[in-house]
Amino acid sequence: MDKLTLEKLSIPGKKILTRVDFNVPISTSGAIEDDTRIRAAVPTILYILKHGGSIILMSHLGRPDGKKNHSLSLEPCAKALSQILHKDVKFVHDCIGKDVDDVCSHVSPGDIILLENLRFHPEEESGDEAFASKLASLGDLYVNDAFGCAHRDHASVVGITKFFPGKAVAGLLMRKEIDFLGRLLQNPKRPFCAVIGGAKISTKIGTLKALLKKVDILIIGGAMAYTFMKSQSMEIGSSLHEDKFLKEASDIIAESVKNGVELLLPIDSIVASEISDTAKAEVYAGSVPEGYFGADIGPETIKLFTSAIEKSQTILWNGPMGVFEKKPFASGTEAIAKCIASSKGVTIVGGGDTLSAIAAAGIGDQFTHVSTGGGASLEFLEFGTLPGVEALS
Repeated sequence: MDKLTLEKLSIPGKKILTRVDFNVPISTSGAIEDDTRIRAAVPTILYILKHGGSIILMSHLGRPDGKKNHSLSLEPCAKALSQILHKDVKFVHDCIGKDVDDVCSHVSPGDIILLENLRFHPEEESGDEAFASKLASLGDLYVNDAFGCAHRDHASVVGITKFFPGKAVAGLLMRKEIDFLGRLLQNPKRPFCAVIGGAKISTKIGTLKALLKKVDILIIGGAMAYTFMKSQSMEIGSSLHEDKFLKEASDIIAESVKNGVELLLPIDSIVASEISDTAKAEVYAGSVPEGYFGADIGPETIKLFTSAIEKSQTILWNGPMGVFEKKPFASGTEAIAKCIASSKGVTIVGGGDTLSAIAAAGIGDQFTHVSTGGGASLEFLEFGTLPGVEALS
């Protein structure tokens, strides 16, 4: 990458202001359900401490809409990081203001501070320059290690870099993500297969179109598959879909034929009249009957998809195959996860739900690269860069 990286900084005695992505799932009881993103930041944190710096961490969590929300506090993340590092992590109950300034002005080498949720202030998402300036005043150098947020033009991601000319650098995780995805863009081993799932086609239209120019096989699962199926005049019952994107779905199918890309859609579904842990699930081939929801791929679709994955040398996976959080509809996502994990090819997975799925299956360490950025990784594949990357020195 042509951006400055952490190794180029002179760290001893400096306060390193570091943007991380601690946007982790937290239960109603305040327990962190998956700490993958916290652990992903550890190499950068340890590097800074080893080289004599102190570190001021900042992140967002969830969507508090610019207001303080106790259920979205980062305090549980401070406790989790402290346990992971076996070292005290001081939590500050805001990210700007006099109290924050006082704490950050008295740090010593080896200290770790985590600021409160950036999105408790509306200025974070609006990219407010004054807010970015207040954040910037807390540190001597700036490191962006939050690849999962690099597609956002937010104050702590883009705006802040102007206050660190020649001193805004990529962290170890950021560099690793860009290196992996960059290689995927430039020279993938073939056949190259993309497995795209999740709920909405609307959030992935651009990515799907970009992938059609890069992949040999495109597998589409999850609820978004039903928009594609309806675009081909198939009955989908009450399944989640987006009527506004039927033409786009049809165009993507036509483009796949034109480009010689093998596009695979579900040929059977696990359906039910309700989505719950106690739902009575049934298998239906082809169309989904009226009054039923398609909630997972069926056994024949699993065979179809795994056959394509097994012959591929590069596999990109983003998005579950169904409502995997509910037991009756978890088998499809689990089968695809295990198939990709067992591949001898290059395997890259990303997306919050995808990370949760592989964590639930206990196979999080069986992939070539686990990307912490869902939307960011897809936008990087689509555009070849991201605003947060472009803003670095």
